[in-house]
Amino acid sequence: MTGSGELSSGPAFLRLSLIGVIGISFLCLATVLAMTAAELGSAAQPRIVELPGFSVIGIQVRTSNAKEVTGGGAIPKQWDKFLKEGIADKIPSKVDSTIYAVYTNYASDHNGEYDFIIGMKVSSVSDVPPGMVAKKIPSGRFEVITSAKGPVAQVVPKAWQQVWSLEDNKQLGGVRAYKAELELYDQRSQNPQDSQVDLYVGLK
Repeated sequence: MTGSGELSSGPAFLRLSLIGVIGISFLCLATVLAMTAAELGSAAQPRIVELPGFSVIGIQVRTSNAKEVTGGGAIPKQWDKFLKEGIADKIPSKVDSTIYAVYTNYASDHNGEYDFIIGMKVSSVSDVPPGMVAKKIPSGRFEVITSAKGPVAQVVPKAWQQVWSLEDNKQLGGVRAYKAELELYDQRSQNPQDSQVDLYVGLK
């Protein structure tokens, strides 16, 4: 998954495994949490970064974690739409072939509603295709949680569980801002059975 706009051949992992990955992940979270670190591979230690602001263009839906665990959540449908309609190929001014899943416009915290956007980083938002949105990711401090390596539908929810645990125990690198948070799917996610994903958790 390198090079600008090389989505037709690069992200085979998306076509194979990301349809419904987040929805499936929430439903099987209890099973995932029962797995050991050795079974999933080891995750990198969290780190704090200063992330410059940037823009993404993609498709958006409003949802909540409570809706997603019902099995009829909006996130799996968005991944299905993104892939089946070839949204990546229709996004103009792409910077590279990395896919971003963005959580933003939180109503409150992880218990409230939020906007979920699947898209790509762009150099310009002057030409947003119909049915898509442009979103500015503000600069700021982020705690980067790197998932273990393993099946993408298992390592992503395991990483989010780590975020929630760190937050509940006041062990994040700061207070969670609930402005914009990211999942980054790059070249490390090409193999659906041996993927690694970065979560960027915004801090105040």
